[in-house]
Amino acid sequence: MTKISKTCAALAATTMLAMPAMAQEKWDLPMAYSGSNFHSVTGAEFAKCVTTGTGGDIEVTTHPSGSLFAGGDIKRAVQTGQVPLGERLLSGHQNESAIFGWDSVPFLVSSFDEHDKLYAAAKPHLNELLAEQNMTMLYSVPWPPQGLYFNKEVNSAADMEGLKFRSYNNATARMAELTKMLPVSIEAAEISQAFATGVAESMVSSGATGYDRKVWESLSHFYSVDAWLPRNYMLINNDVWDGVSEQNKNVINACASMAEYAGTWRAKEYTGFTLAGLAAGGMSVQPAGDQLMGDLRKVGEIMAAEWLEAAGETGAAILDAYNAQ
Repeated sequence: MTKISKTCAALAATTMLAMPAMAQEKWDLPMAYSGSNFHSVTGAEFAKCVTTGTGGDIEVTTHPSGSLFAGGDIKRAVQTGQVPLGERLLSGHQNESAIFGWDSVPFLVSSFDEHDKLYAAAKPHLNELLAEQNMTMLYSVPWPPQGLYFNKEVNSAADMEGLKFRSYNNATARMAELTKMLPVSIEAAEISQAFATGVAESMVSSGATGYDRKVWESLSHFYSVDAWLPRNYMLINNDVWDGVSEQNKNVINACASMAEYAGTWRAKEYTGFTLAGLAAGGMSVQPAGDQLMGDLRKVGEIMAAEWLEAAGETGAAILDAYNAQ
């Protein structure tokens, strides 16, 4: 058992109250990423913490790899009450509101410390938007900084032209357009097959995703660009949340706090480990060259301006609050 797992178990033990031995409610928890991904591991620990901490009053069962609902369908499933809770990358729904894409503005932040400050600025507005959609955020965990994967050496934006590029939100699709690549919408669970069959030839993602899906079997180069740090969110349906007792809410919130801490710790520790894993798998892993970074920053400036226009006053308020820190 890891140190974090032991801590979660201790938290569950200290928060557990006298509850009936038989489970009163069974909650299904859909997640988009594989069970071995650190987000899914964190979600599984959260589920166990809730189940144990409520004395089995609420039994949470996880469904990773998009096995219950595909990644793009998880938010809607929670929002409409098809499942009580679920984990989702909200930037994948930026077409609903630009606010969901606050964490995918290229080069606005490039480190965990900067990202934490931006998250603090965005969180109140995000919570307000989720409340309007009948959901509450229980916890959120960042991904490591995003880099670029290719099936060939790339030294400039011109080298990217015509490549089939895996997109997972508006930001990635727009990046593809601005660099003259061809965006192809592919969920996380489909990444390995997409690259193996040539449906996609490149993507922007963290080292964690590439390592998790063993993309070195199809791709050859990874370039560190620290484009942005997107976040996954654990969401619960408000009708369900309203029906939870105060005692169990306290347990769930305690488990959520531990999950956010553990997941963020994993994101930081996993960064170097996964990049080393990509290299061990045979990929070329290196920082992007000056020409490529210069080209990408020009793309980032366009995308940042577009996001700010789409996000309007709320987007400006987020950036003002971030800059004030």
